[in-house]
Amino acid sequence: MTETRYGTFAELLADTNLEMRPVAAALRELILDVHPEAVEVVRLGDRAATFGVGPKKMSEAHSYVLPYDNWVNLGFFWGANLDDPDSRLEGTGANMRHVKVRTLDEAADPTLRALIQEALADRQAAAGSTNGA
Repeated sequence: MTETRYGTFAELLADTNLEMRPVAAALRELILDVHPEAVEVVRLGDRAATFGVGPKKMSEAHSYVLPYDNWVNLGFFWGANLDDPDSRLEGTGANMRHVKVRTLDEAADPTLRALIQEALADRQAAAGSTNGA
């Protein structure tokens, strides 16, 4: 069994394609603007940063930032539960969904803020918490 490698967002960015670094940073800023008290956990082995009401990835995290070479996934662990009137969410898993974000303009789309807000509310309800609301 491999050991999880934790790190910082700066370390995650250092491992990210140069063109996608500003996009990843903008998505992190957006998440933290919506949820300033978010628990951020960077798992370098997963190449992702998770944000939630606690450190547990699948039960407490509401969003994640996962950089790829040509886009950054803004992901939602319970995204299948989210209202998505603009059909932005992708994925076919039982719960997880993501939006591929390729530019800073896309990262500023108000739809993403709404998805993060809804994902946060979902995890707060599941945890019986109002942290960050």
